[in-house]
Amino acid sequence: LKAVYGEGEMLMTYDEAKLQLESILNDLQENQLGVDELSMRIKEAVELVDFCKKKLHSVEIEVEKVFKKTDN
Repeated sequence: LKAVYGEGEMLMTYDEAKLQLESILNDLQENQLGVDELSMRIKEAVELVDFCKKKLHSVEIEVEKVFKKTDN
């Protein structure tokens, strides 16, 4: 996904990815996509979901580190 990553750094925030996923979902629900565009949007959605999962996991690790520091 070109919009998510660029030269090793993230170019999209979690919220932007979520909005893009919502847009894709809306397009799918309207059921007006051609086969080629449908395929492209599904692939894009899969990449966005993967990005969001990784971002959430990263945040989870950061939060755990903070809690470990406060326990000491």
